Amino acid sequence: MKKTKIARLLSVLLCFALVAAIALFVNGCGAKKNNPTDSGTQTTAKKTEVTSNVTEKGTLEDKTAAQSGTEEITKLGKGEKTCSFTVKDADGKETVFEIKSDKKTVGEALKEQGLISGKESQYGLMIDTVMGIRADYNKDKAYWAFYIGGEYAQTGVDQTELVEGENYMLEYTEG
Repeated sequence: MKKTKIARLLSVLLCFALVAAIALFVNGCGAKKNNPTDSGTQTTAKKTEVTSNVTEKGTLEDKTAAQSGTEEITKLGKGEKTCSFTVKDADGKETVFEIKSDKKTVGEALKEQGLISGKESQYGLMIDTVMGIRADYNKDKAYWAFYIGGEYAQTGVDQTELVEGENYMLEYTEG
């Protein structure tokens, strides 16, 4: 009888320890995932301009080939408005672009550069591919989250006006 009580007590303590470990794990992982600006995309101290021999007809691979890490900025497009566009992939690697465009919306400017693609729906453009990286919600609940100035956007890319100097980001997110 005494052994049964000890076994029950040990079982209860082990359950509490497992619950605490899971809570710490979930809390630690969630804190990194939910804050898209933690990685320092707003700072420019270490960023270096990339100049490459990219023509407007170059492929996306040509445009990003000059990039070796997140500290470099690739300049794309021609136009009056200039904005920053960051892509954060599934591994957390960030690729930063300086986009120049005369297009009215963010979606038009990104499509013009071949950075995004997707399907039109009743809600607008549903982005499924960014820089050749596909997010398939039906397969693994993955999608591209859209941020404006570090805040989760309330509109889609094709409904968001392209604003001079603004910072836009698409982040691969599993749901």
